[in-house]
Amino acid sequence: MTLTADQRRAAARDAYNANLLECPGHQVLATLSDKWVTLVLAALGDGPLRHTELARTVAGATQKMLTQTLRKLEREGLLDRTIETSVPPKVTYSLTPLGTSLLPVQRAIKDWAERHAAEIERARARYDEDRAGRA
Repeated sequence: MTLTADQRRAAARDAYNANLLECPGHQVLATLSDKWVTLVLAALGDGPLRHTELARTVAGATQKMLTQTLRKLEREGLLDRTIETSVPPKVTYSLTPLGTSLLPVQRAIKDWAERHAAEIERARARYDEDRAGRA
């Protein structure tokens, strides 16, 4: 069967996307690029926190989003959830060694973003001006 160029491109795109879905590295990057994941990891970088402390530190996250993010990070092996038997029970979250090993990378990206923020803002402004001039 002969395919058109458009059909070949669509097949290649579908194959590429299927590979991305199965790629472990891509799956990990998808998790780590989540805004709330980044903020929770940064908050726990200074030491263990209880849920209410995390909620205050990660401002803007809804209760549901914070809980989902904590569960995701626990599943990924990046944080531990410790329950202290008391009344009421105390739940504390802390980074695992794997989660702690991610902090230097995360801090490096944050530092890079802060160093280059003005440059990126200027590039955005130039781009927007060029687009507006073409319209």
